[in-house]
Amino acid sequence: MAFGGLDGGQNRPMADINTTPLVDVMLVLLIIFIITAPLMTKALKVDLPKANAEALQPKPDAIVLSINDQGALFWDREAVSDEEALARMKAAAIKAEQPPVHLSADKTLSYQRLTEVLALLKQAGLSKVGFVTAAPAESKP
Repeated sequence: MAFGGLDGGQNRPMADINTTPLVDVMLVLLIIFIITAPLMTKALKVDLPKANAEALQPKPDAIVLSINDQGALFWDREAVSDEEALARMKAAAIKAEQPPVHLSADKTLSYQRLTEVLALLKQAGLSKVGFVTAAPAESKP
């Protein structure tokens, strides 16, 4: 047999991978998935209770930071210097609920300037930062 034992003076370990257990496990998983897949498609109709709950508190307005291709910083479409932006960021960071920051930058902007603005946000203590991107243009056939 080709199992590599101690008979015949061969003292080497078996070099072939035994795939039989792997095939057995895969067949068992296949059967389990075949049985459970139809159960996942059926919805369970549940009549949920209705409650008279208070309205949720509105989320704070997001801060919109923009950086143009020359590196100028804009706070909600108003041009600001780095120092003024840092002061506004620190004021926003001490609020009870931190507002999210939506950061949009020109695609030709240098990475250095973007990291400087991110460092300002970190220095101010604002951690909820999201990058705004443009939707890709739809391809026409």
